[in-house]
Amino acid sequence: MLDPKPTVLIMAAGRGTRMRSALPKVLHPVCGRAMVEWVIEAARAGGAGRIVCVTRPGDGVAEALPHGVESAEQQQGEGTGAAVLAARGHIEPGAGVMILSGDNPLIRSELVAALWDAHRSAGAAATLLTTSELDPAGYGRVMRAPGGQVERIVETKRVDGVPREVLATREINIGAYAFRGDDLIEALDAVSETEGERYLTGVFPLLRERGRPIAAHATADVSSAIGVNTRLDLIQVERHAQRRIVERHALAGVTFISPQTASIDAGVEIGADTVLEPGVTLRGATRVGGGCRVGPQTTLIDATLGERVVVPHSYLVECAVRDGASVGPFAYLRPGADVGERAKVGTFVEVKNSAIGAGAKVPHLSYIGDAEVGEGTNVGAGNITANYDGRMKHRTTLGKRVRTGVHTSFVAPVDVGDDAYTAAGSVITGDVPAGALGVARNRQRNIEGYAKRAQEESGP
Repeated sequence: MLDPKPTVLIMAAGRGTRMRSALPKVLHPVCGRAMVEWVIEAARAGGAGRIVCVTRPGDGVAEALPHGVESAEQQQGEGTGAAVLAARGHIEPGAGVMILSGDNPLIRSELVAALWDAHRSAGAAATLLTTSELDPAGYGRVMRAPGGQVERIVETKRVDGVPREVLATREINIGAYAFRGDDLIEALDAVSETEGERYLTGVFPLLRERGRPIAAHATADVSSAIGVNTRLDLIQVERHAQRRIVERHALAGVTFISPQTASIDAGVEIGADTVLEPGVTLRGATRVGGGCRVGPQTTLIDATLGERVVVPHSYLVECAVRDGASVGPFAYLRPGADVGERAKVGTFVEVKNSAIGAGAKVPHLSYIGDAEVGEGTNVGAGNITANYDGRMKHRTTLGKRVRTGVHTSFVAPVDVGDDAYTAAGSVITGDVPAGALGVARNRQRNIEGYAKRAQEESGP
């Protein structure tokens, strides 16, 4: 009996010239995760022992692989058969091997596990993953012997000269396989090249000739057969992957007001009872707690929201918003922003590399950069921390329960003590002691008759 944990070879060496991109095909992202990482995750969750990606030297794929995934360089030869032979040093004697395609990111872990279980149960030298649920045009048709074993695969990309009975066959090979490793390598060494390529499917007639049984595991999960060769294929795959992600979160207790307009990356976490309004985009390592309301038209990138946070019409990047806080509408939280519990960052407010204390409020039209805003402080409309002197950044510190007037500018470095006030229109360049009122503005004077004089000077 084969080991229950196979070595999984992932074919990731394709150049993908039809993608028209400098980025290797398998590194193109699907919902925020490189497509080869989707296959790796499916292999891991499906029970793989070792995972080996076959890569081309210098294309950057090997360097991008997740921790614990091995790489085998394909330095010569073309075709899937040559790719497998490049990894022969990673196949232990007597081991079982599964082969998956790095450009089939929708393959499910359950299907990977089922294919391996079927292979072990059949005691076969090879087992193919097949389906009869797709239009078979262009695929390799699976031809079976009278006893039900796979006899051969007939490629039908070109139908000229293909027998009618072959074209009438709907069962197709969808490019995932399980093998006894020794049988696989021995047969591949004997496969001849066709038009400069060594095809993996060339092993099946050789295995049959040697009396080695070949089985098939059929599936109705046609999404697992969708490969990516062009940007149009990528659009199709992304649509399927996005639907899976939305369904997973919905089953975990997340409400989507307009699921078709949500864009959620694969690594995003969302707590139960959170409501996502139309047009929400959640990217990267974003974490959203339970009971939140996000959107409409809100983007979170590598952001962390606590429980019961409300964020309408806003843009948040690499920041944290604590329990019960509210942000927006039309707010911009930049990297390093940390909004405390029950705090408010309001309309047209930008916060960068600053801590907004618990219960503090920055309600309107302000820029808070490189600052500390203490608990319970209220920042008036139109406040600015002038944090850059042309050479260096400096910090502004507002203590607890500070009340700043509208249109106050703080020229950092400056420290405003607890319970202090600033007068409207002030430019604060020095520290304000605790409990004091900081006033920094010229006294108003009115020039009588100015309007009439200005009109006379401008002429009729």
